[in-house]
Amino acid sequence: MHTRTEGIVLKEMRFKETSKILTIYSRKHGKIHVMARGAYRPKSQLIANTQHFSYNNYYLYKGRNFYYINQAEIIDSFYSIRENLNRLMYGSYLLELTEVSNLEEEANEKLFLLLRKGLMVLSQLDRDFLKFVLAYELKYISFLGYRPFLDKCVSCGNENPIKISFNIELGGIVCSECLKNGYLEYMDSNMYNAMRVLLYTPLDKLDCLKIPKDTLFKLHEIMIKYILNKIDRKEFRTLNMIKSMKGNGGIQYE
Repeated sequence: MHTRTEGIVLKEMRFKETSKILTIYSRKHGKIHVMARGAYRPKSQLIANTQHFSYNNYYLYKGRNFYYINQAEIIDSFYSIRENLNRLMYGSYLLELTEVSNLEEEANEKLFLLLRKGLMVLSQLDRDFLKFVLAYELKYISFLGYRPFLDKCVSCGNENPIKISFNIELGGIVCSECLKNGYLEYMDSNMYNAMRVLLYTPLDKLDCLKIPKDTLFKLHEIMIKYILNKIDRKEFRTLNMIKSMKGNGGIQYE
């Protein structure tokens, strides 16, 4: 089967001496594994098309175990992400999030377009990385099918709760009458309002939002727990690296 699709390289792995096995998130087929023969050869025409973050038009054919690249045309290398340590680490998190939370060959065009937009915005970002990542996470988990329920208590339907918490398992806010059961995280009004506005504000319009750093930190911790719960994982490798580098003064975790 021959196919043409846009795709973004999430992961690369050497195969034998000169080839690569790529994990690509494609617009048409979702996450796929692609063999790039000869990509490590010095004069290979596939060098630029097979690196992390690289966004390409791919012409593929499907074999028994892999797709194979017939031809690739680069659209954007997102090279500026690699030039800045903060962009590189947060960009790597976006790639890991996409790679670990999607089954093979399950297309989701909204997730593809979000990843593309996220990399475009990140490639120009110099500050407010945590605000960007939190807004991205909220949109990502929503497009994955788990949009946080914020309009009323997800348990009893109370539309005007005074005190609220976020129920990780149910995926939404719960009122003070529904706090007995479940995996709960405390939320104050600042966190609630920030979650709502970040969920609906486009990634390239975040500059206008002023959100306290402590609110961003607390919300991010909730979102990580929520995402990990929904995709059935224990941790994100890149976030562990970011926290470690922050402790050594090497990255802006804010």
